Amino acid sequence: MSFKQKLEKIVKKNNSLLCVGLDTDLEKIPQYLKNYENPIFSFNKQIVDSTHNLVCAYKPQIAYYSALGIKGMRSLLKTIEYVKTKHPEIPIILDAKRADIASTSEQYAKEVFDVFMADAVTVNPYFGLDALIPFLQRKDKGIFVIGRTTNRSANDFQDLMLNGKPLYMHVAEKVVRWNKTYNNCLMVVAATWDNELKKIRKIAPDMFFLVPGIGTQGGDLNKVLKNGLRKDKSGLILNISRAIIYSASNKEFGKSARQKAQEYKDLINKYR
Repeated sequence: MSFKQKLEKIVKKNNSLLCVGLDTDLEKIPQYLKNYENPIFSFNKQIVDSTHNLVCAYKPQIAYYSALGIKGMRSLLKTIEYVKTKHPEIPIILDAKRADIASTSEQYAKEVFDVFMADAVTVNPYFGLDALIPFLQRKDKGIFVIGRTTNRSANDFQDLMLNGKPLYMHVAEKVVRWNKTYNNCLMVVAATWDNELKKIRKIAPDMFFLVPGIGTQGGDLNKVLKNGLRKDKSGLILNISRAIIYSASNKEFGKSARQKAQEYKDLINKYR
């Protein structure tokens, strides 16, 4: 089963466009977990156990794990193994933003898909197609190409005009063309730029977009859904991290995370 098929299936099963971001910061998890042998995994396990029937994906951000060295990377691997064992229908998107010269990208693709066993990965398009081919050749995987990011300085480069169009639109058009060949391209389009989301949806009417920026970062959910949904009221993976996973800092954090995830899922479906 391809990533896209797996994604479509879980969206329908859980009736959800919600993705929970596992941006697990050791400094922010409940204090009592820090006495555990593997506090990061213990935290992630409770989040997954509490939310698995409310989501369409989980998205760990690799920096939160690599910053802890080998121990953190083991926690990441154990988290992914746990989801794949207990909830194999839920896809894992590894937010790694990888790309480099072709030979290095080959190694990155092995890292993401063979070592960490992710179902999908985020990649940086600015090296060009040859840097992405090692990822795109993994036909059963999902390749999320960065289109428009959430950060305030995104317009430093992404809005630069080139032949009458901003650079991010040139990237989006390339992704649409690449997808005709590889059929496993998706895009990252930030919730904080809903007008840009609308423009990209026009040229990619059938594509799934990973949309960060709802919740703590302040993206307008109603506008995102209005401008980004496909005609079938699907096509978005709405990632929410901190607002869900850090909604409580005591032993009830799993219960609180479920409550927040339910609220976001219901709100998304209300506007859909």
